[in-house]
Amino acid sequence: MSVIANNLTKIYRLKGKVYKTAVNDISFSIPTGEIAAFIGPNGAGKSTTIKMLTGILTPDGGSVSINGQSYPKGRKKIMLRIGTVFGQKSVLCWDIPVLDTLKLFKDMYNVPDAVYKQNMEMFCDILDLDEFINQPPRLLSLGQRMKADLAASLLHNPDVLFLDEPTIGIDVLSKERIRNFILAVNKERRTTIILTTHDVSDIETLCEKMLIIDKGNLLYDGTLSELKGLYKTTDLEDIIKRIYLNGIMTREQGVANA
Repeated sequence: MSVIANNLTKIYRLKGKVYKTAVNDISFSIPTGEIAAFIGPNGAGKSTTIKMLTGILTPDGGSVSINGQSYPKGRKKIMLRIGTVFGQKSVLCWDIPVLDTLKLFKDMYNVPDAVYKQNMEMFCDILDLDEFINQPPRLLSLGQRMKADLAASLLHNPDVLFLDEPTIGIDVLSKERIRNFILAVNKERRTTIILTTHDVSDIETLCEKMLIIDKGNLLYDGTLSELKGLYKTTDLEDIIKRIYLNGIMTREQGVANA
């Protein structure tokens, strides 16, 4: 397995002795080469879980394993083998050309010249990176910046890629470019990808495995096709609304409603 979460728990202390359980003892695994959608309503615990998976937050209980390495002992090795794109926070240097940031990342990750050249050709071919590579991020559109962030996160050929709302606020054509790029990277490199999104089209286009979380609890861990079969419909948006409102349907309920 590429990513394993074991009994992950995170509790936040609010005022005084008031505590809030953001993530409640959840476990799941994502095989190498899978693209998994990790979804839930706002405040469900998605971001907290992703931050624990990427080492930003330390769990109050449970553990994370990525390609056989666990925090905190394997933290450095994990950091070198993952990539992250957070839709609301760029990793790019704001006032220097995108190309200079990519060269900086090349040096940070000790990317060989041949790998750098190959990746840059791929980025320019699929993402049209060459159209804005010499401009600073502050002058780019949201879609262009997201493409540049994707390039930065994949420059060192990570084994696991975490994508948090990679198509939020982006026009239809840019969304298609980004989705095609994600699919190409997954197919050619067998990169394991964990995607958080509110866009049903992202899930339909990219994912087969789905994880659904709400109020810190993992409600569903299975495939998209199994979920549609359980609810006897192909309308994923309707299924998700029903789960958010009523919780996940049991298989017994699915049979009874057939």
